[in-house]
Amino acid sequence: QVQLVESGGGLVQPGGSLRLSCAASGIRISMYTMEWYRQAPGKQREWVATITTDTAGGRADYAASVKGRFIISRDNAKTLVYLQMNSLKPEDTAVYYCNAQAWPADYWGQGTQVTVSS
Repeated sequence: QVQLVESGGGLVQPGGSLRLSCAASGIRISMYTMEWYRQAPGKQREWVATITTDTAGGRADYAASVKGRFIISRDNAKTLVYLQMNSLKPEDTAVYYCNAQAWPADYWGQGTQVTVSS
C-alpha cells in the first residue's frame, strides 16, 4: 500500500523558514516525479514545485511565486522528499500536499498546514 505523509508545517512569522517533509512508503521515489502543491482557503490547489525522476535527471522546477525562495529535494535512500521554504510571506499560507506520479499512478498525501503570520 502506497502512503505519502507530510510533516513540518506550522506557524511562522513573515520572513521565516520551514522545511516540509514527505515520507513515502510502498514506492521507490527515484522512479516517480515528486511534486508539492498547496491550497489556500477559498482557492484552488496550485502547483508549487517538481523534482523529476533520476532517469530524467532529477531536475527541479518551481512556480514563479516561489522561485528563488523554495527548494525541492529528495533523499532516495530515506524515501523522503523535502520542501525548504525561505523568506516566507503571508500569501504562502496554505495546506501543502505531496504528490507522486508515474503514469498511471498518481498518489497524494493528506497535507500539512503552513501559516505565515505575525
